[in-house]
Amino acid sequence: MNKNSIGKKWCCYLMALSLYSPFCFSNPHSYETNPELKGSRDKGKGVCVFTAQQQQQQITGTVTDQNGMVMPGVTVVVPGTTNSTITDANGQFSITAEEGAVLVFSFMGYKDVTVTVTGSRIVNVTLQEDATALQEVTVNAGYYTVKDKERTGSIAKITSKDIEKQPVSNVLAAMQGRMAGVDIIQDGGTAGGGFQIKIRGVNSLRADGNSPLYIIDGVPYSSETIGYSQTTTGMATPTSPLNSINPSDIESIEVLKDADATAIYGSRGANGVVLITTKKGKAGKTKFSLNSLTGVGKVARFLELMNTEQYLAMRRQAYVNDGIANYPANAYDVNGTWDQSRYTDWQKELIGGTAEITDIQFGVSGGSAQMQYLLSGSRRKETTVIPGDFDYNRTAVHFNMNHTSDDSKFKVSFSGGYTLQDNKQPATDLTKLSRTLAPNAPALYDVNGDLNWENNTFQNPLASLNSFSTVDTKDLFTNAILTYSVLPNLEIKTNFGYTNVKNHEQRLIPSTVSNPAQNITSANSQMYDNFTERNSVLFEPQLNWKKKFAKSTLDVLVGGTAQKQITERMYAQAGGVASNALITNLASASIKLILASDITEYKYQAFFGRINYNYKEKYILNATGRRDGSSRFGPGKQFATFGALGAAWIFSNENILKQSKILSFGKLRMSYGATGNDQIGDYQFLNTYSTTSLNYQGIVGLEPTRLYNPDYGWESSTKIEAALEAGFLNDRIFLTGAWYRNRSSNQLVGIPLPGTTGFTTLNANLAATVENKGIEVTLRTVNFSMKDFKWTTNFNISAARNKLVAFPGLSGSTFANTYVVGEPTSIIKVYEFTGVNPQTGLYEVADLNGDGIINAIGDRQKTMDLTPKYFGGFQNQFQYRDWQLDFLFQFVKQQVSNYTPNVSAGYNVNQSTTMLNAWQQIGDSAPYQMYTTGANSAAATAFSRYASSDAMIVDGSYIRLKNIALIYALPLGLKGINCKLSLQGQNVLTFTHYKGGDPEFRYTNYLPPLRVFTAGIQLNF
Repeated sequence: MNKNSIGKKWCCYLMALSLYSPFCFSNPHSYETNPELKGSRDKGKGVCVFTAQQQQQQITGTVTDQNGMVMPGVTVVVPGTTNSTITDANGQFSITAEEGAVLVFSFMGYKDVTVTVTGSRIVNVTLQEDATALQEVTVNAGYYTVKDKERTGSIAKITSKDIEKQPVSNVLAAMQGRMAGVDIIQDGGTAGGGFQIKIRGVNSLRADGNSPLYIIDGVPYSSETIGYSQTTTGMATPTSPLNSINPSDIESIEVLKDADATAIYGSRGANGVVLITTKKGKAGKTKFSLNSLTGVGKVARFLELMNTEQYLAMRRQAYVNDGIANYPANAYDVNGTWDQSRYTDWQKELIGGTAEITDIQFGVSGGSAQMQYLLSGSRRKETTVIPGDFDYNRTAVHFNMNHTSDDSKFKVSFSGGYTLQDNKQPATDLTKLSRTLAPNAPALYDVNGDLNWENNTFQNPLASLNSFSTVDTKDLFTNAILTYSVLPNLEIKTNFGYTNVKNHEQRLIPSTVSNPAQNITSANSQMYDNFTERNSVLFEPQLNWKKKFAKSTLDVLVGGTAQKQITERMYAQAGGVASNALITNLASASIKLILASDITEYKYQAFFGRINYNYKEKYILNATGRRDGSSRFGPGKQFATFGALGAAWIFSNENILKQSKILSFGKLRMSYGATGNDQIGDYQFLNTYSTTSLNYQGIVGLEPTRLYNPDYGWESSTKIEAALEAGFLNDRIFLTGAWYRNRSSNQLVGIPLPGTTGFTTLNANLAATVENKGIEVTLRTVNFSMKDFKWTTNFNISAARNKLVAFPGLSGSTFANTYVVGEPTSIIKVYEFTGVNPQTGLYEVADLNGDGIINAIGDRQKTMDLTPKYFGGFQNQFQYRDWQLDFLFQFVKQQVSNYTPNVSAGYNVNQSTTMLNAWQQIGDSAPYQMYTTGANSAAATAFSRYASSDAMIVDGSYIRLKNIALIYALPLGLKGINCKLSLQGQNVLTFTHYKGGDPEFRYTNYLPPLRVFTAGIQLNF
């Protein structure tokens, strides 16, 4: 038998087997699926067709990065098929593939790895980071997302990797020093306190008109203060609204800065937009996480104050200078009533305690390709450095669910969070007293352990701690996004949002704050009570059409916004309780006074659109617009239109540069547009009335408090920017430089009125214009990137200039002594200090107008700018095998007000040790005037002018080790369990010439931000 006949025999034999094989129905070359072959069989032709079936095998393995750390979420796919999987929490995968098939491993920010399946059933893969892939990172721009390399606007971003390394309770603290153009200042060291944030300067002349817009998962979150200063006196500011957001629940924070990025938010984007995206569930096996940290906080810097010997010498010399021979009876510190050898460091005694911090968090997540979920919860507690039982507690729950239909056309995403905050803080901040109390003041407690009043000669500072403020906040946040793909290029999306905030504040002033010898009873106790509830409902339908052509892409977005916000407030004062134990019960008070009660409604609607055109991935044009309507303005002024145009040229994609070995990426971008501002509060254009203290025949009347102005309209802000982005050496060096100019006009301020009208001002638009311009530079470098060691550096610096360009009628307005055209809006007017007169020993200031008289109107005219000249951050990240080290230096170049106890040296108030170098006798050349007890009126007047002079404006520049984190991945050797240990520090070390305390914190009479150290453990299983 020849070879051909043998081949035909085996071919027909195998064909016969294939006809009865269960695989024949899936074989594309079988008779049942190939009509041509089927017909051949039916005709009885001798046709034999056979396709070899490759044996399927189960491939398993582990994916790690170049540091040996397992990588969950890595996609493993067989190209050209639907066969794919992702790695689990331990970086492990399992997939079925034929021998000879190709597996592609991919993960954002890493180079793809291709592996051919051989005889081995175990495939372990290591992924290397790809700097160029950073350009492919998707950036959240609010209503749309865009690749970082293709954005035409200015957007700064930090991720959970940066946030989780900081032991902070407020998301704004996590942003400090990490974003160019974003200036953030913490308002104090009180737990739960507020922050100030300015994005590219101050646009509005109103202090409350410069807050950015906060968006959480697509839902606006009001930044308006919900408290009253009367009920939160002990705090530097009322509780920050953003304390309701647990930083560990955040996936990323993007800050939109220029017109191109913010104009789509119209009237709400004038001061920038902060987009907060919470964490979402990811497909894969169910994963659990448990994080726990504990730490301590202390005041980082104390003032150098006089000791007892120095203090008493100052006091005695003051009496000599004032010509007083005998010490007054109430001069207890120097007349022998108090022990003159006693010394207490009151800063350590009153604010030198240790705040304790505990934080525990748990999470569970997982799901399939169609549905993913995440549930997390946290509990945080912080005590204070001030003596007493004061603390801040926060309990938070976060949930997210995503679902995709089998055909991938319908998607739904739901996010929700509920936060409980309970904050109890002293109603009196002891910081100022700790710096001014005489160092030989008596002990706080007597021999029996009771508060010491030293025979009624001492006002014990601890008694004031019996008065405290409580803030109880409940915050509910929900968001649902429904998306449906009508056509391959057309998508309908609807965003629903609901937020509810309930805030209850009380400030209690019991009779126990006073010396018992004064016989003050509980009938004299007082309580201030404030309850605020805010509800907001949002509905946003959107339509997105995207079409790819041969050489270009067109992306069109249209949508609308409808929002309604209702705020209810009641502010009451009560007193006359039978016992201090009942002071928190409003019903037990015999005296009740409703100080304020109102319900306000805010309605907002808008239509917005975006057109983005990308040609050859080189030339990009982005146009956005919004038609806004707000109930806060009068009839005919409620609607306004805002828009912007952005353009980008990715010149590195030009043929001449594509093959460059040095330049890996290059882009020029520009934008111009206008945004608006309606942050003016509700009903500001209407006539308003309030109850009067006068009554007629027992009937309380109403009196007008505001005049009606139907022409009250929008503030507007025009913005222009030009920027260059460049990457070198495969983006191992990436540089961005931007120049911008923002001009805000049509300012919403009070126009002064003649007193004969019965009103001092009229709320109206003024043709005043404020300009902010500056430059921003960011630099990222990959210094080393090896298997066991990696080092990256991030640097940013911003230099800004603020100026009042125009203010018609300024000289005749109430702002005449506040602003100067051509100068920054942050200036203060001061006297020009000329020194201490060697003959009189008194401070002197210049007679600027030369009229021979020193007064504020004519001579307090020198301007000092308190705007930071530049600020930024310098971050380094190191990885060595299982170790990670991350530290951030924050720096600011600025001038600030120096510390002063508000009285001249010589009063019964402790002073800085710098005051030891004071004038003593005629002919002395000294920086400080002679001591005085206040009896010398000339010395008191001289000090008052000195305190309001340029001598009090000093260099407040600093470099601060803002954050440091050391993380170690503990090799447990237990399958499925990962453990990380961490040490973290915040406000660790400060380098500055400033002697007035903390150079960042400009309120010297309040508790400064604390230095915090924590230790933590993180388990994933």
